[in-house]
Amino acid sequence: MTAGPRVTPGPAATPADRRAARRAQDLLAHELPRVREAAHAWRNGLAGLFVGLLGFGLVKGRTDVSKLAPPYGALVGAALLLSLLCGTVAVLHLLRAAHGAPRTVPLATGTGADAALLHAQDHLETLRSVRALRLGVAHTLLCAAALVTAVALTWYGPVREALRLLVRTATADFCGQPVRVADGRLTLKTSTGEVTVSLADVVGLGAVDTCPAPAARGAEKPVAPPPRLS
Repeated sequence: MTAGPRVTPGPAATPADRRAARRAQDLLAHELPRVREAAHAWRNGLAGLFVGLLGFGLVKGRTDVSKLAPPYGALVGAALLLSLLCGTVAVLHLLRAAHGAPRTVPLATGTGADAALLHAQDHLETLRSVRALRLGVAHTLLCAAALVTAVALTWYGPVREALRLLVRTATADFCGQPVRVADGRLTLKTSTGEVTVSLADVVGLGAVDTCPAPAARGAEKPVAPPPRLS
């Protein structure tokens, strides 16, 4: 019959070993409150950053998104939607890190095994809180970036071009942006300058997105040259 492995006591712990073990036990016992406190500080700081960004977004600029040229209006809407989603996720993660999940915790019955289990659960909760804090910070920064992008597009995006008027008279066509109407005359801003047309001479009037290429009305079609004799 063979004998199994024998277990012998190791060397006695030194004062340094005992101090290190006590230090590790203290860190494990207080790590969750420290993470909760850090989560509160991060939440307050990020809330201040977000309030500053909202104040920055309220600075006077272009307020009517419909005046933006396509597709910049749709891009502003997408950026605002992304900002809202990221902000919601960030708030949920920060609340999770600062206050924990809404669930019950089993109580110890007094045995050493139950106490060790509670310490292990606290450590796992600490890891989950740290992960939630990191995700909350990341999503807050994404929310801020999306909000700044939306504001920048609103301020600096190209403006939608105004509709042009195509005015037809008996002798010529004029196309441009209307400037004013006074004394029975319509003034248009064309590519060559301002043109004034008498409303009494107008035989046709319509709105167009872009002005057609200038061409003389009634111009004859070009005639093909005759074939060259050999």
